[in-house]
Amino acid sequence: MSLGFSLDKRWKALVILCTGMLMIVLDSTVVTVALPSIQRDLGFSNANLAWPVNAYMIAFGGTLLLAGRLGDLVGTKRIFMIGLFVFTAASLLCSLSNSQWTLIGARFVQGLGGAMAAAVILAMIFTTFTDAHERAKALSVFSFTASAGGSLGLLVGGGITQALNWHWIFAVNVPIGIVAYVSAQRIISDERGIGFQEGADAVGAGVLTTALMLAVYAVVQVPQSGISRQAITVMCFSIALLVAFIVRQTRIEKPLLPLSIFRNPNVTWSNVLQVVIVTGLYAFFFLYALYLRGVMHYDAVRTGLAFLPVTLAIGILSVGPSAWLMQRLGLRLPLVAGLFVSAAGLAIFALASLQAPYISVIFPGMVLVGVGLGVAFPCVMDFAMSGATPTDSGLISGLVNTTAEVGGALGLAVVAAIAAARTNSVLAATDSMIAGLVSGYHFAFVICTICLIAGAGIAIVALQSGSETEQSLQAEGERKIA
Repeated sequence: MSLGFSLDKRWKALVILCTGMLMIVLDSTVVTVALPSIQRDLGFSNANLAWPVNAYMIAFGGTLLLAGRLGDLVGTKRIFMIGLFVFTAASLLCSLSNSQWTLIGARFVQGLGGAMAAAVILAMIFTTFTDAHERAKALSVFSFTASAGGSLGLLVGGGITQALNWHWIFAVNVPIGIVAYVSAQRIISDERGIGFQEGADAVGAGVLTTALMLAVYAVVQVPQSGISRQAITVMCFSIALLVAFIVRQTRIEKPLLPLSIFRNPNVTWSNVLQVVIVTGLYAFFFLYALYLRGVMHYDAVRTGLAFLPVTLAIGILSVGPSAWLMQRLGLRLPLVAGLFVSAAGLAIFALASLQAPYISVIFPGMVLVGVGLGVAFPCVMDFAMSGATPTDSGLISGLVNTTAEVGGALGLAVVAAIAAARTNSVLAATDSMIAGLVSGYHFAFVICTICLIAGAGIAIVALQSGSETEQSLQAEGERKIA
């Protein structure tokens, strides 16, 4: 089912969707570099300082899957518009916050709005671009927005905080959000959902959302307090709720999450692949930013600039080369090659010396990571959505985003815990803080490298050369070349 756009409107719609995604992705990282300023102004203790970030992550990760399913039920445009409105209004509240709890509450609401908008974007792209070649181009642009926005957020957050103050990192969302909302209202056509009668399980929705929010809460506590008894208890309760939700979905006539979607191997394998890849990438970007700040003593702006080659490499590949590779070669070869190239970039950081020079070590490593991601990410997105139908595209889109967010956060917590254990082990043997930190960070970067190599292995197994996705891309490419 196409949304019925003319050619021009389809690409204008893509710009709107990517603008919304960019705001959301930026806001997940832009706050990180502003935390010291927020702490000084609002009096956060060291123990509570993570909550402006955690509140957003809990709401965002906990709501994605439900928001995606609501898109199927009531229409993806409607959910996207509601999400944009809530996100923009909450951004205004964040910018005006003058107390800790006001900011934390506004960030929670901002996460809810961000989840509603982000959960349906992939579904809207998938149903809008039915031509395989055009869809590859659209997914390349979306992948650039989603993957590069995180590193761009570090640069934007540092620049705005130093030039103005932390309030403006939220205030800039307001005019952008208003323009995106008005443009979406005018350009994106409405489409009917399948109706609440096909799966409006209110009890199941509550159980699922609570379970995911508790899971994210348990995960985000690990970097601050380690794997504590409280985190384990909360995670166990979350798992129990997820089991209860799954049991309920097998017993009701119109489930919120039809488990039959997992019979499609593309859906199952793509989400497994997503978890493995984002574990390596989330952990690397988060921990290497800390490494630059704590070990190499970079300031906020310089840290953002260090990641800029990743953004530029992804952007350059997204304007055409990645879609061309997908068209000519299918998904498997570009995906596997891209992951190996990114893994080579991460290996440079795993082997780098304590004070690695930027030009000869950091820059080429970042370029390799960016080049690999620029090729691999569009393939992952296409693979993930290749099994979607008009009745479940929102659900699969929300599922892909959920595995990226929750899986990435869980992977980061595990890698960070392992790195901390390695640091403590070295400290016990050498009593050198620098040696302990460097050893822990480098061991973490080794794990990140292994994750991308493992992702390449999964892609080789999951993406058989005869898959429908590869056949459609290659057939379309041959037709256009002829």
